[in-house]
Amino acid sequence: EVQLQASGGGLVQAGGSLRLSCAASGFTFEGYAIAWFRQAPGKEREGVSCISSDDGSTYYADSVKGRFTISRDNAKNTVYLQMNSLKPEDTAVYYCAADEGWCARHYPEYYGMNYWGKGTQVTVSS
Repeated sequence: EVQLQASGGGLVQAGGSLRLSCAASGFTFEGYAIAWFRQAPGKEREGVSCISSDDGSTYYADSVKGRFTISRDNAKNTVYLQMNSLKPEDTAVYYCAADEGWCARHYPEYYGMNYWGKGTQVTVSS
C-alpha cells in the first residue's frame, strides 16, 4: 500500500521555524520526485517546493525562496521541508506528493502527481 505521511505542522509565531517531514512507503522512493504543496482557505493549491529523484535538483516558489529548504534522505524514504522566518501568509495545509522521475514533469502544477499524502496544518500567528 502506497503511503505518504506528512507531519511536523503546528502553531508558530511569525519569524519562527518548523520542519515538515514526508515519510513514504509502498513505492520505489528514490525513483520519485517529491513536492510540497499548500492550500490556504479559499485559495488554490500552490506548489511550494520540489526535489527531484535523479540529481536532487530543488525548486522553490518565489514566495519561499531563501526561507524554506527542501531535502531528502533516501535511506529513510523521507523528505523534509525546513521552514524558517515564517510569515502569517504561510498559514495553510501543507501536502506532500510524489511524481515519478523529476520535478519538471509537473511541478509546480498539482495535476499529474502519482501519490498524495494527507496534509499537515501550519498556522503562523502575527
